[in-house]
Amino acid sequence: MLAVLFIGTMAYAQNTDNVVDQYGNRVNVKEVYPSDRDGILVFESKDKDYKFWFDSRVQVDFGHYFGAQEWADPIGSGASIRRARFAVKTQITPDWYGEVDMELANGSFELKDALVRYTGLENWQFNVGSMKPDFSMSRNTSSRYLEFMERPMVVNAFAPSRHLGVFAKYTNKYFFGSASILFQEIEGQETRDYVEANNKDYGMDEGLSYIGKIVVRPVNEADYGIHIGGAVMYDTPKTSDETGVYAGTRFSCRNTTNISRKKYIDTDDIKNTKYNLIATAELAGHYDGLRIESAWMSDWTYMDPEKVVLDKPYHFQGWYVEGGCLLLGGKQSYDSDGAKFNRVRPGRLWGDVELALKYEFLNMNDYEGRGDLAIYGGSAELYGAGLNFYFGKNVKMALNYQYVNNDRYANGKGKLYVGLDADGNATKDFTKVVAPDGEAGVNYHMLLARFQVAF
Repeated sequence: MLAVLFIGTMAYAQNTDNVVDQYGNRVNVKEVYPSDRDGILVFESKDKDYKFWFDSRVQVDFGHYFGAQEWADPIGSGASIRRARFAVKTQITPDWYGEVDMELANGSFELKDALVRYTGLENWQFNVGSMKPDFSMSRNTSSRYLEFMERPMVVNAFAPSRHLGVFAKYTNKYFFGSASILFQEIEGQETRDYVEANNKDYGMDEGLSYIGKIVVRPVNEADYGIHIGGAVMYDTPKTSDETGVYAGTRFSCRNTTNISRKKYIDTDDIKNTKYNLIATAELAGHYDGLRIESAWMSDWTYMDPEKVVLDKPYHFQGWYVEGGCLLLGGKQSYDSDGAKFNRVRPGRLWGDVELALKYEFLNMNDYEGRGDLAIYGGSAELYGAGLNFYFGKNVKMALNYQYVNNDRYANGKGKLYVGLDADGNATKDFTKVVAPDGEAGVNYHMLLARFQVAF
């Protein structure tokens, strides 16, 4: 295949006089050469000023859930195409880069990255379009390189994902700094419908967010390093929420799994929000085959004082710590430009095996002293263990075991059972739970598997 493309390219390059594009504009022509770079097909000009490549991945997931209490709602096991990603990327000149990334999983289209990047100033990068802002190390780590199949609950609850925005960052070996201005989330058609309907029917402004992040790396070598980071986000309500629900905040997430669609943790709409302050602190590091990552995240939800009187803002928080070790001599990798972990370097020609452990906690309750304004979003803690099998540089198989313990308030905003009442009947109302031996809230186990190829 590559030989045919190369011969065709060379033949075309011999006849480049008076070449015009489809609009009749005369264009300059240069030869490009195809190559296979660790399974990625890349076309690059001889002077290396132009490069074009495809970047795709497929993740096939399986999940089995068991051990929940008899009174709990059934948790459906199953399988899913977690990701079917197709991206086209180009370094159009040494200073200008463009990318379009699409998600096609399970037959649904979703736009991911769509951006223009300028790198003409040393150590600086400027982006405009849809991409992930620099806030959370875990959120910004590619799904290909996560230690566990899903990101922690606190990341999914608080850390912003792709937004339309303007992004700038400066990085060198020992320092990383970034700033972002965010507009709307870029997700599926439903989100876009909300934005357009709120604009059309209510004349609402779309809302803005501002993020600043700093990372210091007192040690940053190929085989070992330390990452100490922190970020703050000022977030105003967005019109990507449900139609007509404006000036509101809502935090919800699944128990670190994607096949089960139940969201036990859910604050429901916190209406009349003025703004949110969300902060994170990160500590991570790697040494040869060992990798450790931890983060704390917290939200302060400030209400409109003309509509809701609170003596202090609502406060929600959570954290996680996880670590993994390559067992066959491989080494972990850190991406300095992105301040995140990168692809592992296997210790054997065929690949490597990684053992990983984690603990995570999330609390979306704020009820002490709140009276009728209390928020019962639920809390949960989760223990996990994983085995990752790396076959070469492009194929990965992941096996995860997780145990999750939800509290009595984690009822999916009143939709899910959380215990037994005084008559022994299952109830969704946490105020009616009679909890013998502390039994309240849904607890269960998960066995998860993923097959992944990147090409």
